Amino acid sequence: MKKVEAIIKPFKLDEVKEALTEAGVQGMTITEVKGFGRTGGKKEVYRGSAYVVDFVPKVKVEVVVPEALVGAVVAAVERAAKTGRIGDGKIFVSPVSEAVRIRTGERDEDAI
Repeated sequence: MKKVEAIIKPFKLDEVKEALTEAGVQGMTITEVKGFGRTGGKKEVYRGSAYVVDFVPKVKVEVVVPEALVGAVVAAVERAAKTGRIGDGKIFVSPVSEAVRIRTGERDEDAI
């Protein structure tokens, strides 16, 4: 099993959700997050004064999938989240050693 985490632009969430559903993902966790990458944030003007917004609002999408689905999931997120502009986000893939469904006690792939 692998955990796929994607940090994306908030307005791309619906497209990413649909793409993940089509790729066979049955559940996901969404978190509103803030952060910055290489660009270090963005400049905005408020009442005539320019200032730097250090942390840009993003959405983190987390899914745990069987290893066989990882390629399709990463491709789906990449395709759906891409705008071609700075700040499109990142995708991280990491191993998951164990999963347990609390209600039933199912484990590992049966739990996801």
